Amino acid sequence: MELNGINKATFVSFCIEQYAKAKNMKTEDVVKLFERYGIAEHFCEFYDVLHTQGHHWLIEEIDEMIKDRKK
Repeated sequence: MELNGINKATFVSFCIEQYAKAKNMKTEDVVKLFERYGIAEHFCEFYDVLHTQGHHWLIEEIDEMIKDRKK
């Protein structure tokens, strides 16, 4: 795997862990949530911009994405 791919995987793992902690959820449930709403793919696609953001902003971004994609 290329280094950028490792960085993206690490970043998505970080997002999953932070979201699980913030929402008091099991990691497995957050993974399913990310899969359902395409969060991981979005975060990988826009990694170059998103990985520079703080974890509070990322949590809000995830909440917004889920809200928008539930419609």
